[in-house]
Amino acid sequence: YSCSQKSTMKTHVSIVHEEIKPFKCDICDYSCSKKSNMKMHVASIHEGKKPFKCDICDYSCSRKSHMKTHVESVHEGKKPFKCDICDYSCSRKSHMKNHVDSVHAGRKPFKCDICDYSCSQKSTMKKHLSMVHEEIKPFKCDICDYSCSLKSTMKMHVASVHEGKKPFNCDICDYSCSKKSNMKKHIESVHERKKPFKCDICDYSFSQKIQMKTHVESVHEGVKPFKCDICDYSCSQKGSLKRHVVSVHEGKKAFKCNICDATFSLNSNMKRHVSKIHEINKFWSIDT
Repeated sequence: YSCSQKSTMKTHVSIVHEEIKPFKCDICDYSCSKKSNMKMHVASIHEGKKPFKCDICDYSCSRKSHMKTHVESVHEGKKPFKCDICDYSCSRKSHMKNHVDSVHAGRKPFKCDICDYSCSQKSTMKKHLSMVHEEIKPFKCDICDYSCSLKSTMKMHVASVHEGKKPFNCDICDYSCSKKSNMKKHIESVHERKKPFKCDICDYSFSQKIQMKTHVESVHEGVKPFKCDICDYSCSQKGSLKRHVVSVHEGKKAFKCNICDATFSLNSNMKRHVSKIHEINKFWSIDT
């Protein structure tokens, strides 16, 4: 960094390298290095003032620079900051710094007091607490009963579930999804068969940490908090209870076989049916 004035350099050193943030918010725990930033924080966060509106979508913000970044990254797909270690790219320099610190340097100074989660940003920890432990989900879907803690998550839910938009396609099979991270998990777990999370009690292994946690709680600890209101069925996941009610009590069979007229309540049962019935029949027809 270089500049034309000594005072500007002094400000740069105190903000960037010394991280001096003398301005404290009276409402929340936010702090910053400039009075103008504090004024903008209060106006946008606490007073809800976001005068800059996007002409393409419903996004609004408090800074003109943020709007420019939004348009370039979201609508024009510009991500000028490239990681030197992996193929990650982003639209903001601060995002790249957070990526390098958390992913490659392993710096995660913010530790959760409730679980073993850690992260590189205070704002991320705040989101974690509200989402996971406080279960605050202010965003409600207008079409179904789904709710979530982030607006971006709701937008993705509507696009993938109700509009059927799944832009990420697997090069190996016909799997598609709405998130790049989900595609990465799919390839690692299904095609590369990576299951790094091992159970300490039995020989079961998983591709995701959350799966391991659910396994331990339901199988070894017998924790099944979701109870059926109609029968004595209980399970460890909300999604499993929903599937139980739909298939057992409502008798809905939404999954139809493309080869015959068989219908199923679970997609896994459908795949099992195709594998056992139609692929075996195909083998015998070729053999004879």
